[in-house]
Amino acid sequence: MKAQAYLDAIKLKLATSPIVREADVVQERSLEDRGFFRARLRLVNDDFVEVAEFFVIDQGQVQTIEYRYHWMDSDQRRLRKRWDNASHYPGLPNFPHHVHIEDENTVEPGQVMGIAAFIDGLERSLSGTV
Repeated sequence: MKAQAYLDAIKLKLATSPIVREADVVQERSLEDRGFFRARLRLVNDDFVEVAEFFVIDQGQVQTIEYRYHWMDSDQRRLRKRWDNASHYPGLPNFPHHVHIEDENTVEPGQVMGIAAFIDGLERSLSGTV
């Protein structure tokens, strides 16, 4: 897979997801073997999500290197969850992957995932509300 094909797959996922009402691509860059994608989303329940991912292609496989997926309420005042791999919680299992839950101080171990897997998880979380 090439980087542009991965970016196209992300945009297709956002365009076809039943929970994404609107997607605004803020930044998109690609070389043959790496890329970056950032977008702001409005969900069907009016919640706000911002996604950002830097990735590389190694032997045809996508590897997510840095990511931040930020989910907030519709007014963008209350954090629901934020997934990222900033290296500021070295004591957590599965470091540096972690999830902030409802505030900056409630942090749990996380796992690496790309934007499509993140959207799949949101679809499961919101399946009872959409």
